[in-house]
Amino acid sequence: MQFIAPAEHYDRFMGRYAPTLAVALADAAGVAAGDRVLDVGCGPGGLAHELVARTGAERVAAIDPAAQFADACRERHPGADVRVGGAEALPWEDGTFDAALAQLVIAFMGDPDQGIREMARVTRPGGTVALCMWDLHEGGMTMLRTFWSSVHEVAPGAGGEAQRAGTARGDIADRLRRAGLEQVADGELTARAEYTGFDDFWDPFTLAVGPAGQFLRTLDEPLQAAVREGCRAKLPADGPFALDARAWFARGTVPG
Repeated sequence: MQFIAPAEHYDRFMGRYAPTLAVALADAAGVAAGDRVLDVGCGPGGLAHELVARTGAERVAAIDPAAQFADACRERHPGADVRVGGAEALPWEDGTFDAALAQLVIAFMGDPDQGIREMARVTRPGGTVALCMWDLHEGGMTMLRTFWSSVHEVAPGAGGEAQRAGTARGDIADRLRRAGLEQVADGELTARAEYTGFDDFWDPFTLAVGPAGQFLRTLDEPLQAAVREGCRAKLPADGPFALDARAWFARGTVPG
């Protein structure tokens, strides 16, 4: 799946979770000063921002298939090597990086196993490959759980996102092992986002940024209104609130 929405729309929808999730992923992957790091599926640069803060822009590379996201990441992080392309064919030589990370990307790779193999290829022997994706099987991503549960109340036959790669416990770790990575470890990461009120939660869904928003656009207006009211009933009635989110995480070491 390729995102066609402007970077600013992504910022409002999912990007607000990036500051806390990126810190958690970089910590879990052990990214430190002096590392040469790759951000695969960088989007507008939520994870890249944390990597640049830790290692310096000249030691960070990033790539995304959506040109508007790559452009935004490049503009926000001058000096970083930001390119347009997919995870399945990374344009760097073998062993270029100390670590390759992918945040909330594996579910949207055309071939997730090939994407992981490519991340391992461009990482040096002894380096780290690490990925994370929202928990959509056990409902740990509160924002999306709220939306899809409201959808299923009015359209029981509707699909969802829970069949995508990386959304189930242990799936990322299994894929890392299949790709030949060693010392694979997995667990969960937590993130948090602030909302000024219900409209701040709901309006980004109408921008059709990801699968949830794109699905919403397929519904007629009465059904969209019903989903909206279903979400409203599950969230604080008035004023600002915060939502927690859980992501599954796994890391492995490149052999050799």
